[in-house]
Amino acid sequence: MSFEQELLAQRHQKIRELEELGFESYPRKYAFTHTVDEIHKGYDSAAADELAQARVGVRVCGRILTVRRQGKAGFAHLGQAGEKLQIYVRQDAVEERGFRLYKMLDAGDFIGAEGYLFRTRTGELTVHVEKLEFLAKALLALPEKWHGLQDVETRYRQRYLDLIANPEVRRVFVARSRIISALRRSLESRGFMEVETPMMQPLYGGAIARPFRTHHQALGIDLYLRIAPELYLKRLTVGGLDRVFEVNRNFRNEGLSFKNNPEFTMLEFYQAYADYQDLMDLSEKLLREAAAAAHDGRTEIEYGEHRIEFGKLARVSMKEAVAELWPEGPTRPRIDDLADAERLDEMIEAHNRASEQPIVVPPGATAGERVGLLFEAICERRLIQPTAVYDHPVEISPLAKNKPGDPAWVERFEIYAAGMEIANAYSELNDPQEQRRRFEAQLEMRQRGDQETHEMDEDYLRALCYGMPPTGGEGLGIDRLAMILTNSRTIRDVILFPLLRPEAEIGIAGQLRRLEAHGG
Repeated sequence: MSFEQELLAQRHQKIRELEELGFESYPRKYAFTHTVDEIHKGYDSAAADELAQARVGVRVCGRILTVRRQGKAGFAHLGQAGEKLQIYVRQDAVEERGFRLYKMLDAGDFIGAEGYLFRTRTGELTVHVEKLEFLAKALLALPEKWHGLQDVETRYRQRYLDLIANPEVRRVFVARSRIISALRRSLESRGFMEVETPMMQPLYGGAIARPFRTHHQALGIDLYLRIAPELYLKRLTVGGLDRVFEVNRNFRNEGLSFKNNPEFTMLEFYQAYADYQDLMDLSEKLLREAAAAAHDGRTEIEYGEHRIEFGKLARVSMKEAVAELWPEGPTRPRIDDLADAERLDEMIEAHNRASEQPIVVPPGATAGERVGLLFEAICERRLIQPTAVYDHPVEISPLAKNKPGDPAWVERFEIYAAGMEIANAYSELNDPQEQRRRFEAQLEMRQRGDQETHEMDEDYLRALCYGMPPTGGEGLGIDRLAMILTNSRTIRDVILFPLLRPEAEIGIAGQLRRLEAHGG
């Protein structure tokens, strides 16, 4: 018999014994008077004599974290919502079946305890139990308490166990929730309305990415999981919803990395009668308010070896970034060089000679595409402080408005922090004829072999023909922002259930590690 099978048999036997004592094996509810957090907030500052005089009665419930039995008495710790509270159980203070229940408890079980508050000799706030109720049995053992849950594969695959064993994990997801709530409040306070748009779409668009495809049986059509809600949100702007936003789930059929998960969360918002400069100003405020919400009002945070200040947003053009961040030496370009295709090729060759990750230039790539490739290779990882990189080549920005007097560049910016892109925004292209030309250019790129391009969306073009006001739009990556604001090294640490390969592919080593984590 395996360790887990033996443990299950023992725990099932305990359930039968508890039923013989008159306890329900899986009761439906417990009427508590206080949460653990409420008890701490209300009585942590109360002295022992105050508690003795007041004799504060409580009914509290939670998961058993530890049990320390000492003959006819003993202690245990209850865990609830990230907080813990000690209880004291004495044989002559509870009914017989209650003390027998206490002697049968295992770490992980759920109980309800009724009694009064007091302080032990060491000063710990504790419930002196007068009645104990059984609420649920843990059939499997929790990870060993001193080391927590260490196996990374198990932590992501069994997030429920990770949350039980590692208190810091709970703090990460509490912070993530605060970040999203702060962003919502920030936008709503500025007159934005939250909306919902389709997650299954007959055409995918709004970003340059490879989609997931599914099939609708009743309609007999293929559909795509959205890669971005952009084109639907802009349809709403056409319809007169001047300030809209959506906290949305997007899906992109791409590889896994420390900063990429195929399913991810994005905040996307659109503001009519505004341009990308207005959104830079707004983004600075949103990031400041999100950081403050996650860090009790502070905007300077730690991320790895860096201290990052989210109270301000630096601004630099893409051409300036490439010129300024290029390594010192004879090949360092001037800004004017970035309009010269021959000079760009020289720069790419110089980079490739010095780098283990060469730039691959696709056939027929334009000067603008080359600048984009150079920026990705040279600049992204060096942008640690929050920085808006503005003015992008038109070839890599099919939905953005041209800069006045410079049709090779568009009014677009991306925000970088900790060496990662966390936001993308632009003055929205609202000329339907120019938008059609951009879509056609994307189709030509697809014919050259680039599969991550926009489809031709005739309904979106029709919507533009009804008139869209000047508009600025932005997508902000919630997961990456949460990574930085919680000092997490991988996107999997801020997604409750990240995508993993099938469990069968983990192998015997992973199986053994999980058994060891359970004490096997």
